[in-house]
Amino acid sequence: MEHVPPPAEELARLDRELTELDARRAQLLTRRAWLLAALRPPAPAAAPGWNPSAWGAPPAGRPGAPAQPWGHVPKRPSAPRGVQNVLLTLGGLLLTVAAVAFTLVSWGSMGIGGRSAVLTALTAGTLTAPVLLVRRGLAATAEALTAVALALTLLDVYAVHAVAAPDTDGLGFTAVASAVLAALWTVYGLALGKLRLPLPAAVVLAQWPLLLWAWAAGAPALVVGWVLLATGVLDGTIALYGRGAGARVTACVGGSVMGFSALVVGLALSVTASGPLAAVAPGALLLAAAAAALAGAWRAPRGFARAGGVVGGLAAVAAVGGVPAAAVPDGWMVLPYLLCGLALTAVVRTRLPGSAAHGVLAASGAVVAGALVWAVPPVATVLLGPVTLLSDVWAGPPEGFRSALGSTLPWTELAAAPVVSALMAVLLGAAYRWWPTLVRIAGPVAVRRAPDTGGEPGTPQSGGAASHGVGAHGRAGSGALWSAGAGAAARRPSGAVLRGAAGAAAAALGWAALLLAGAVLDVPYGVAVGGGTVLVGALLVLAVRSAGSGRGASAAVPVTASVAAVSGAASAGLLSLASEGASYAVFGVLAVLFAGAAVRAGDAVPRAVFSVAAAVGATVLTGFAGRSLDLAPHEAAPLVLLVPALTVLLGARLRRDPVALPVELTGALGALVAVGAAASDGPSSALVLALCGVLAAGAAVRPERRRVAGCLAVVLFVVATWVRLAASEVSFPEAYTLPVTVPALAVGVLRRRGDPEASSWTAYGPGLAATLLPSLAVAWADTDWLRPLLLGVAALVVTLLGARHRLQALLLLGGAGLASVGLHELAPYVVQVAGALPRWLPPALAGLLLLGVGATYEQRLRDARRLKDALGRMR
Repeated sequence: MEHVPPPAEELARLDRELTELDARRAQLLTRRAWLLAALRPPAPAAAPGWNPSAWGAPPAGRPGAPAQPWGHVPKRPSAPRGVQNVLLTLGGLLLTVAAVAFTLVSWGSMGIGGRSAVLTALTAGTLTAPVLLVRRGLAATAEALTAVALALTLLDVYAVHAVAAPDTDGLGFTAVASAVLAALWTVYGLALGKLRLPLPAAVVLAQWPLLLWAWAAGAPALVVGWVLLATGVLDGTIALYGRGAGARVTACVGGSVMGFSALVVGLALSVTASGPLAAVAPGALLLAAAAAALAGAWRAPRGFARAGGVVGGLAAVAAVGGVPAAAVPDGWMVLPYLLCGLALTAVVRTRLPGSAAHGVLAASGAVVAGALVWAVPPVATVLLGPVTLLSDVWAGPPEGFRSALGSTLPWTELAAAPVVSALMAVLLGAAYRWWPTLVRIAGPVAVRRAPDTGGEPGTPQSGGAASHGVGAHGRAGSGALWSAGAGAAARRPSGAVLRGAAGAAAAALGWAALLLAGAVLDVPYGVAVGGGTVLVGALLVLAVRSAGSGRGASAAVPVTASVAAVSGAASAGLLSLASEGASYAVFGVLAVLFAGAAVRAGDAVPRAVFSVAAAVGATVLTGFAGRSLDLAPHEAAPLVLLVPALTVLLGARLRRDPVALPVELTGALGALVAVGAAASDGPSSALVLALCGVLAAGAAVRPERRRVAGCLAVVLFVVATWVRLAASEVSFPEAYTLPVTVPALAVGVLRRRGDPEASSWTAYGPGLAATLLPSLAVAWADTDWLRPLLLGVAALVVTLLGARHRLQALLLLGGAGLASVGLHELAPYVVQVAGALPRWLPPALAGLLLLGVGATYEQRLRDARRLKDALGRMR
């Protein structure tokens, strides 16, 4: 009894055998290349002479000589061949010009016999001469005369029509003549196989007979489409089975142009059809084009087969979907095309070659993507439309959802948008749920190979066993191999990523479908606001549960749900601004939802995002409270600081948790909003700044926040003092700042005695800044001499003390104050001197300064580094 191994074991065995075969084949190819190189006769030695190009190149055969790949042919001198080609080309052009001049100018002076004799002699001579030249090995000359013969045959056709048949229809005569010439040049090219021009010329001439005939007959557009398709099929046949690379390339280009033109004609007729019956005939044309493209995919190389699958799939969708699309209203036309595009996925169970099947699947994806792109503008309108409500907050609820959006989109023509999104959401959700089954169904396409006539030897062909997965065990073994391959594909990391992408797209499209449904149906304002808030809650639940379920290795679903929840929350919040009650309800619910999601989330990033969103919602609620109490912005600013105070307390509770920093930064942004709101009133601004200083000081109690928050608290307290003094119009700030400076400096001295390594900025910086900076600000506006003098003396003393005791804060603050006082005293004289100087002198002095600095740049750089090091050594 024959033992049949399990599918996984058999698959592993096949992989090992294939690897061994590839290694053996590489060894044999290497040995073959060595043998050919050994059997190749040595090149004759070059005669000695002047050869500058050979200088520095190692002689052939020596160890330093560069290795040449197998099959390399040394280049021959190109000058004689280039000269020959130039001469032959010029000769052919001159003969062609002479023939044209003779036909147009001297033709009328000859009788009918002379004309016939000249035409016959010239044409026969130019067609016969290449035959003799090819036999003698003069291929280049034969090609040149062939080009002349081609031009003469075209002139013969013109001459015959002008003299022998002047009354015939020009288009019809040209159609017949192009057909005859195409046949003539085909026979001529096949007879003289060594010439490269006749067959491509025949292919070019073959493009015109049917098209010109349809034009001459006044055929309708549908007939013209069939003519273009027939010409494209002929070109495709030549491209697959024709002789010569030139003819096949020319046929490929011509078939692409003709086939594309036929598809454009069929698609235009199908889209503009007046009804389903009128769309049947264009659909037949498109179906025929699809069949032709797929038929060519059986013999075409992989790249062309894939392109044929794409073209065939798109043409089939346009053909089949165009009939029902002509029967439905304009707003629903996209749905039949989408259904047909989804039906293309059935190609995974057909016998179509792998590359062509991949192309058909790509066409299906393109149709689906096009339908979804069509639904993007209304989704963007639903999300961003409520921004218009910011200009008139709490003006009253609008009549319906559409009026709240303020959009002019034709919603009746977008009726299918929510259906399209919902359909794709259901399909992608099913794919996410039953991913292993989907992989098993699509397994044959994953392991199938496309025929590739242009590949390397040994490539599996469409008729071989490897193409269809049939091994030693027949169809049963093939099915087992497919199942094993599908199972392995389902377990790969890429499979998990694709599955996650499907689930993420399903979540996003389902959310978009519900939003679009509300806009298309124009639901009442309350339903729209409540529905948007409920959707945010559902997305948060999905984000939290999918992140903790462990299903799959991709995080696409929770990330997409989180992004959609934040976007939906912003849209619902903006939509609620039309009504006061809706604003409180929506932002309160959103703050609670995001706070709950932050508690339930397991990862740090979602927790941080949800916590920040909850803090933003609470901050907005405090702003609403001030508006409801009819408070001015500067009066409501202290209320906004409630949320920053809560974030400071929450940060102290979370300590070093990764969520603490984002939450505290959000509170800091709320405090910045409060500072901006109070900026219009001096006393309120001073109060808000002082309260912010208190919050910063509270955060500075924690060791990890002490450095930043402590400095920020000092700055806020000092600025609050200045603002308060300015608001009270105090002209002698020293009366208020010196009582603060003296005890602050005393505390700094005690701090330095207890900790000599403490920074001078921490010990003396706040106290000195509290007096020096406000006094400097007042001194610049003081016209008397006493204040600048006393301030300058104080700054000089502080500077000297800093230099004596090597204290950085005293040195820099005192030096800055001294420089500021000195500049204040010298400013009037500087202005007078500047006015008296000629205008060219300042630029000249600046240029000299730059030249001096540039010339001594290295020395100045060393000086700057020494100064930096000296300051860095100070405390």
